[in-house]
Amino acid sequence: MKLQDFLLGVATGIATAYVIKEASEKVSPYKNANSVLDDIKDAFKTQGPIDGSWIFMEPQLFHKESIEIPVYKGGISRVEDGEAVNFEFAADARTGSVVDLVRV
Repeated sequence: MKLQDFLLGVATGIATAYVIKEASEKVSPYKNANSVLDDIKDAFKTQGPIDGSWIFMEPQLFHKESIEIPVYKGGISRVEDGEAVNFEFAADARTGSVVDLVRV
């Protein structure tokens, strides 16, 4: 085997590994958690200002009756009639749709 053939094989292998790595990182079944939070905050802002918000960056399984889906859990706080009000939500990690909203 010639050195040139060997080096060509090594270079091809490295290039292929790099392309596969980059492609696999870009393909995610879930929306970005910050994007989901921004969409939910925008929906809340239509009803008035918000004071704070948070979201867990890793999806968690959400169970309700016979449904089990990956969700991002988070919360929004705002002031209504001079009192602090907090909401917790669960948003579908694939679509960003709110599947559960609870006033706490």
